[in-house]
Amino acid sequence: MKILVVDDEALARERLISILSELDHDYDVIGEAENGQQAIEQVTKLQPNIVLLDIKMPGMNGLEAAHHLLKHEKPPAIIFTTAYDEHALAAFEAQAIAYLLKPIQVDQLERSLQTASKLQQGQLQQVQAEVKNERLHISVKLRGDLQLIPVADVRYFRADQKYIEMRHSDGIALIDDALKSLEEEFADKFIRVHRNAIVSINSVIGIERDSLGRSCVLLKGCDERIDVSRRHVADLRRLLKSRG
Repeated sequence: MKILVVDDEALARERLISILSELDHDYDVIGEAENGQQAIEQVTKLQPNIVLLDIKMPGMNGLEAAHHLLKHEKPPAIIFTTAYDEHALAAFEAQAIAYLLKPIQVDQLERSLQTASKLQQGQLQQVQAEVKNERLHISVKLRGDLQLIPVADVRYFRADQKYIEMRHSDGIALIDDALKSLEEEFADKFIRVHRNAIVSINSVIGIERDSLGRSCVLLKGCDERIDVSRRHVADLRRLLKSRG
């Protein structure tokens, strides 16, 4: 059983690896990572069966990393390691998500490894909502690999049949998230302008009318005009007015 150990603290990784070496099972630690982005790279490269994934890490944390890892062709089973508070742990338990509470004990680790199973997207999304975890990146499949797009670089999300079209600073990508879920997750960063579109609040620079008299929003760094429905024009005007 191939295992990847992910924790931002070297001593924590060493302790886990030491415990694993003492277990009477065929566990093979094939790599380490100290943050979520490294974990994604290592999973792509090493294809582990199980990832022991710390949650609280600088940069990309474990919950966000898991969200992206689930989009791999063959995602590993994930066991979170955490020192989270009681409220967060209740969310993990309610969704039947495997976790180990720090400091990790030998028998606890062994039981979790023996029962490790694949994490489902719905389970993770619910826990993310409960602990108010917001992604810093959007993952896009590109020729079999995962490309991470910073949320700060996204100009808009727009529903396009069964996919979401995401315009970002380097181009356009299609993702399979639900527009409503994106709106809820990034409520402080995006604003609804149409039933099929939300746009980056920081990117909004104005509103204009096209040749047919329809309202459109102007976005910084984007030459495309996004339609604004009549019910959302007032919200956009308030946003622009609040900036003086």
